[in-house]
Parts: sequence; C-alpha cells; structure tokens
Amino acid sequence: MKTFKLLLAGLITLFSVSIISCGGKADAKSEENKSEKKQAVRIVYLQEEEVSREIDYSANLIPFEEVYLAPATPGRIIKVYPEIGDRVAKGQILVQMDPTQLNTSMLQLANLEKDKQRFDTLIQYGGVSKQQYDQINTQYDVTKANVDLLSTNVNLSSPFSGVITAKYFENGELFTGAPNTQVGKPAIVVVQQINPIKAVISVSEKYFPIIKKGMLVDVKSDIYSDKEFQGKISLIHPTINAQTKTFDVEIEIANNEEILRPGMFASVNIEFAKESAMVVPVSAVLMQRGTNNRYVFLCNDGIAHRVDVKLGKRFDDKVELISDEISVNDKLIISGHNNLVEGDKVEISED
Repeated sequence: MKTFKLLLAGLITLFSVSIISCGGKADAKSEENKSEKKQAVRIVYLQEEEVSREIDYSANLIPFEEVYLAPATPGRIIKVYPEIGDRVAKGQILVQMDPTQLNTSMLQLANLEKDKQRFDTLIQYGGVSKQQYDQINTQYDVTKANVDLLSTNVNLSSPFSGVITAKYFENGELFTGAPNTQVGKPAIVVVQQINPIKAVISVSEKYFPIIKKGMLVDVKSDIYSDKEFQGKISLIHPTINAQTKTFDVEIEIANNEEILRPGMFASVNIEFAKESAMVVPVSAVLMQRGTNNRYVFLCNDGIAHRVDVKLGKRFDDKVELISDEISVNDKLIISGHNNLVEGDKVEISED
C-alpha cells in the first residue's frame, strides 16, 4: 500500500511538471507572436504648402463721416426740413434759423457799402482824411465778415451726402447751444455717411512696419453670413498706445447696397504675407489624454516614432504643424495610429 502511494505521488508530480513546461512554452510563443505583430497604417509624405498669414479682428462699424449739425450761436429754429431716415445731398439746406440778426447786419452792410463808395471818391480829392477812410473800410470788412458768419448759421446745409440718423428739435423751438446728445455735443440733426462705411481696429505694434495704407481686407458680418465685403485700409494712426501696445487702423468698406449699418458687429481679416508651412490633415494629429499636448507619429524603417508638435493656423480640414523634429518627405502616419505607442512596429498599407 505504501509503495502504491509513493508511485501515485510520483506520477502526479511528473504530470504537473509537464503542464507547467507546456504552459511556459505556450506563453513564450504568444509573446513572440505579439512582438512580431505589425500595425497596418497609412502615411503621407510631409510637404510644405504656401499659406496666407492672416489675422481676424473684431470691430464695430461706424459712419465714414458724421456731423452733429448746429449753428455757432443760439437762436430760434424756424424750420427743420428733413426727418429721421431721409437721405440728403451735399449742400442741401437742412435747418433754417431765425434770420432777424442776419437781416439787421445785412442792412448795416448795405449802408456801409454806400459810405465806402462815397469815401472812395472823397479820398481822391482830399475831402476826408486817411484815418477816416481806413475806419470806414475796417467797419465794412468787419460787418461783411459778420454777415458771412450769420449766413452760414441761418441756413445750415449738409457738408456731405448721407442720411439723417437723429433729430433733436422741432420747428419754432429755441436752440440754446447746450450739449443735448449722447456724445456730449449740441445738435439739431445728425448726418451720417454710410456708403462707404468704416471700421476701426487695434493692431499689435509688431505689425506696424507691415500695415500699409491701401491694403485690401475682407470684411464679414454675422447678419449676412453668405456675403463678403471688400475693404481697404484708409488711415493708419501714427502713434502706439503705451498701455495696450497697439495702434488704430481705419478701414473703408464698400457698402453700395447700404445693408451694413453703423453699430453692426463685423469681422475684419487682414492678410499680412504668404509663406511656406508644413500643413497636414487634422486627423493625423493626436492629443495626449488629460493634457493639451499634441503629437503625431512618423514611420521610420517600419517603426512608429512619436513627435510632439504645436499647431499653427487651421485651413479647413488641414492644420499647420510646428516642430523642429519634422522635415519635408518624412512619412507621417495619418491612419491606424490611434493605439500606437513609441517603438511599435508598423506596416504601410497601400489602401
């Protein structure tokens, strides 16, 4: 019985060793197969493309010209001709003020003109002194200048063609000259020119040597998303803001249909230059989980090599890559790379 037990124990031990031995060989073979397995990937050869260096700016549209029309002196308003929304032409009379003071000055000027003509004759025959002659001429010049000033303040005309955007007084009211508008200026009516219209943007000082008067820009409005408007730089302010390190640029925008209006929000796109850049499909770029780090995989001799990159400007379904570790004609993996790690073996698929 004892001999039987010893024989049984020996058989069990031998069987166990055999199982372990077979299992070890199987595991080793599995690891070997795994190490030889290659991930199928698709690649493209990195190439540089010519791209535009552009920057988008936000801006509020403002009138190309704007005037708060008011006389230089207080007075009674006789007639305000236009209403809000009316279109007016350059030189068109918009407001008539009380002409009483003008009429009085015109009578004085007429009398002085007659006296001046008499003095012109008398001075030739010595009938008046040179001092008297100079006095009458001075009075005439002063009165004429006063009449000219009062004339412009009685009949107020539009300095440019535009549209009436505000009206603050009615016929017969007294204009005192006190500020009565939101901007702190006195006005009877406000005239704005909206064709063309204007935008003002603040540009970083580093672009001061690049921005030139007359440069063309593209302007878009969220309200008219299907339209693009043409603009050009009309004025570059000559100083840099010490706090923001920016300078103002005024942009004249064609508005022939007059669908753009002051106060609207717009996006201004300025193209500074064209240059070469490494542009790749967006799908080729991966992001490390839990971070904002971006990277791509290159294929070097059948091995996946991870390269950290920074992203530049995006162009539809492509994006600019910035890295010192990538070069023209490098094999960039664009498909089958989601589960790759550094050093994985890969096989280039032709599909």
